[in-house]
Amino acid sequence: MGIYNVNEHTLRLKTGVKWSHYQTDVLPAWVADMDFEVAQPIKAALANRVETSDYGYPVGQQQTSLPELFCERVKKKFDWDVKSDSVLLINDVVQGLYLGLQTFSKKGEGVVVQPPIYPPFLHSVQETDRRLVSVPLVLRANGYGIDFDRLQSSITKSTRIFMLCNPHNPTGRSFSRRELEELADFCCRNDLLILSDEIHADLILNDTDHIPIASLGSDIAERTVTLMSASKAFNIAGLCLAFAHFGSANLRKQFDSVPRHTRGGTNTLSIAAVHAAWTQGEEWLENTLGMLRENRDLVSQFVASRWPEVVYYPPEATYLAWLDMRALKLSSNPYTHILEEGRVALGNGVDFGAEGVQHVRLNFATSHDILVSILERIDKVIVSSREHP
Repeated sequence: MGIYNVNEHTLRLKTGVKWSHYQTDVLPAWVADMDFEVAQPIKAALANRVETSDYGYPVGQQQTSLPELFCERVKKKFDWDVKSDSVLLINDVVQGLYLGLQTFSKKGEGVVVQPPIYPPFLHSVQETDRRLVSVPLVLRANGYGIDFDRLQSSITKSTRIFMLCNPHNPTGRSFSRRELEELADFCCRNDLLILSDEIHADLILNDTDHIPIASLGSDIAERTVTLMSASKAFNIAGLCLAFAHFGSANLRKQFDSVPRHTRGGTNTLSIAAVHAAWTQGEEWLENTLGMLRENRDLVSQFVASRWPEVVYYPPEATYLAWLDMRALKLSSNPYTHILEEGRVALGNGVDFGAEGVQHVRLNFATSHDILVSILERIDKVIVSSREHP
């Protein structure tokens, strides 16, 4: 399958941040873009817009048919029944997080997050002057889990929002129905609204299904805003289009108090790409999931056989490996050490909160050959650190 065997020379011609941010001798495995070619139907849809110079103002969101496509897709994939009038097109999921905090809470009110966590969760709380309520995931024998005891003891009467990331970035957890039901009960009992980032919902690598927390019942749906996008699964993040689903008319009404032009708009290319992805891209996605599973297994085998000091739980979802390198006792931050000594750029664990100190995040959504090169470069750094502690 040629689309998965992209070579380094071709990738370095790209202008996106992943391959242009670092010097040309550095292999990038940091930002969450895949290196694979996009699905042919997406290419064709974009080429058609270019060929016909179709760059005019886009039609309104209802005329795009995307809200209806969203409803059809989540019903088919997640058995989740929603109405198109509860769906709003937005620019991206991070925008939804920021606008959600500003709309549904006040300055100084508490917002629960579960670090280590995707950095914009932390940034959004800080930059909107909300109060961070940090309840880290706990490491158990089988991986990361929700600390429900600490959750209950951490909130106060001024805690308003629970920010959920499911599947979780960076740990790769895909929370089980039991966990989500307990979390839903907790939020209902404590009158918390949920902002749920489910951007990786299509990237489940285990033999399980993604469960939108709002699909568990009317009580939790009424207090949940679900944020989804085709961007991660179909490798079109730079086209900027996402979806916000509101579990109640009241939530939608509150969100609509933000003037439409303040929220920004869509563009003709992103509309065409998402439509093609969701109507003709499923075969490509299934093949891509197969490739990601192979790469995940390669990382798992490499860590187990070569780096027994590194704590790593193969992700249940996403294409991100979260590596705990504390036991290696490197002379500096693992991100810095590996970048300087091995010329590999990983995600810096510190960016994911205090719980990410001495951790790195590795993006394995690349060709087999490039992934092997990345792992071998890191291995040389680790071997050298053992020899020269």
